[in-house]
Amino acid sequence: MNKRNELTGTQKLTALTRRLVDHIGSLGPVVVAFSGGVDSSVVAAAAVRARHDRFESGDLDSTERCLAVTARSPSLASWQTDLAIRVAGEIGIKHRFVSTNEQSRDGYRRNHSDRCYYCKSTLYHFLQPIADELNAVILSGTNADDLGDHRPGIQAGREAQVITPLADLHLTKSEVRSIAQELGLSNADLPASPCLASRIEYRVDVTPERLARIDAAESWLRRHGLPDLRVRLHSGELARIEVPRDCFQRVVEMEMNRSLTNQFRQLGFRHVTLDLVGLRSGSMNEGLVQINQVGEKS
Repeated sequence: MNKRNELTGTQKLTALTRRLVDHIGSLGPVVVAFSGGVDSSVVAAAAVRARHDRFESGDLDSTERCLAVTARSPSLASWQTDLAIRVAGEIGIKHRFVSTNEQSRDGYRRNHSDRCYYCKSTLYHFLQPIADELNAVILSGTNADDLGDHRPGIQAGREAQVITPLADLHLTKSEVRSIAQELGLSNADLPASPCLASRIEYRVDVTPERLARIDAAESWLRRHGLPDLRVRLHSGELARIEVPRDCFQRVVEMEMNRSLTNQFRQLGFRHVTLDLVGLRSGSMNEGLVQINQVGEKS
């Protein structure tokens, strides 16, 4: 790549970032549904930059504010709490936690393919009073690539009139990561980490005990050198470990040297298996065609 093309690429990235900042800046006060992941962090950082730009130009309303809010529930991995606090501090956005009660909803606990709808609708129910207090709109980190996946939570967002600036500007995940680097975010390359409930096989009840068990299992694997992974829980309390294929040997070594299976059984799993396809996003959705053929039954 020659110098001219590099400059053009930099200019395009700067223009994309500028479009996002200007778009969010046009929305007035905002409340960002903030997980600490790269998508919501880009939205939060762009909101802060837009507010700074408006302040510098003298256009900022004295009542205009931006706030990041993180849902605290059993489905939030323990390490993500610290991540959200750290990244919000780096961005310089006001940050708070709100405790949600999605566990009280039958549609969430029964864990059919629409579980995410009940989770997100509960989240937005708790965010709306905060947004009303600030006369603000709610923003999520949904990006353009998310629209092509099975994401019932997006419908919950539409019903709650949540704004999706990344998707609205047709920004893909790779573009969002590039903007994160442009904005200087430390989590620009952070692997995606959906909520712990997404690890549980559809039609296996979501319970606090199962969520805590998955969190403990993934934390144990991370402490032993596997930063990017999923522990999927299937019926019969079976743990299916997903890691990148180049990490398979590392898992085998853990079993031989540290007795991975014994550790997982102590946590409450009955069986442990390594997925030979490797780590991929949304693997629990791969069976939805068969589930939908049978039909969702209450």
